[in-house]
Formats: sequence, structure tokens, C-alpha cells
Amino acid sequence: MSDSYGITPDTWQANLLRNQPDNTLLLCSRQSGKSTVSAALSLYRATFYRKSLVLIISASLRQAEELFRKVKSGLSHVTSLHKIVRENQSMLELSNGSRIISLPGREDTVRSYSSVDLLVIDEAAQVSDALYATIRPMLAISQGKLLALTTPFGKRGWFFKTWTFGSPKWVKVKVTADECSRISQEFIDQELKEVGEWWVKQEYYCEFVDTENQLFEFDLIEGAVSNEISALVL
Repeated sequence: MSDSYGITPDTWQANLLRNQPDNTLLLCSRQSGKSTVSAALSLYRATFYRKSLVLIISASLRQAEELFRKVKSGLSHVTSLHKIVRENQSMLELSNGSRIISLPGREDTVRSYSSVDLLVIDEAAQVSDALYATIRPMLAISQGKLLALTTPFGKRGWFFKTWTFGSPKWVKVKVTADECSRISQEFIDQELKEVGEWWVKQEYYCEFVDTENQLFEFDLIEGAVSNEISALVL
């Protein structure tokens, strides 16, 4: 990653690049490097595994374009191994037959893809449960890898549920602002003044906080539910 992106990877980034787990959840502070390492993993898969399909799904078109821009920023390293035979705003194809495709998260745009070798879900906490259920079958035949990266987006949705209650098959990586040397405490202190504690907890310290207009807290609702009580049948 240091060669293609001009940086030395943090320890957590280096571990991820070295181990490349099958199912990974990245819960990371803003500006901690989650997009960069995801782009590097996408390029690695496409470069060293011929005829691979890497599909990047983002919550919005803007986010899809931004992550794909990071992928392209590493192309100077890739082109020393394989030529780029086709490229546009959302797709690039290498001479080894591998493709990297980046799309906004809409069911009508992603359903046609299958046999995905690496599925990257950007801003995963903002990707709907319905879309997540739609894209999971893309890994059924290929037995491909899944990488989901995000900052929190409240105590809701598939990412929150998987992070909190998911099976041991998931490798969970959490990186808060105070674990990233590029984010200074002075900056965080300024953010506290400008945008407030609620925002800082979510965006920089990766806390799943309740929405400010929520009537009942999630933990209060969870505490009121019991599996030991039988349903009342009239």
C-alpha cells in the first residue's frame, strides 16, 4: 500500500492486507484510512487473481465515485503488472480479465451481477437491509469475500445488528480517532465545539448512538424484551 498510495499502512491496515479475512466488518473513524485500505484490497484481488470480479457497492452515487477514485489512484502500481484494457467512470478492466466495478446502492443496478470474488460495501451502516439481502447471493457460487466499511449510523440496520450480534465468522476491526495518529486531539476538541458531542461520538469514536429524536432508547427497548415469556394466545 505504501508503494501505490504514497503512505505507510497503520498496523491494523497492514494486518488486514496481510490476512484478508473472508468476512470483515470495518467500524472506523472518519479519515482513519478505511477507504484507502479497501481500495488497496480491491486492486490486490483484481491484480493477483485473474478474471476476478470486484464489486463495490456504496450508499450513494457520490460515495461510489469517491471510493472508485481511490481505486484509480493506485493504478500506477497495477499497470506495471497488467494493462488497463477498458475504463470508464464506474468500471475498469485489466488485461488479466479482472474487473472492478463501483455502483451506487440501488437494487435495480446490482441484481445482474453474480460470481463476485470480492464484495465491498462502502458506508455499510447506511445500506438498507433490503439491499444487503439482495447482494449477498452474489457470493453463493464464487464463495467470495465480503468487506463492509463504515462509521456508525445509529442503532439500526443490518450492520449494527451484525456488529453487535453477528456470528464468530466475522472479523471485526474498530478504529477510533484516538487510535489514528493523523487525527490530533486539538482537531477533536474543535469538532466538539463546532458540531457537538453526539456527532463526535458517532463519527470519530465509532459509537452506535441513538438518534436525537428517538422517543425510547434502543437499550431500553431491548431490556423490555424477553424470550423466556411465552406468547399470549387468545
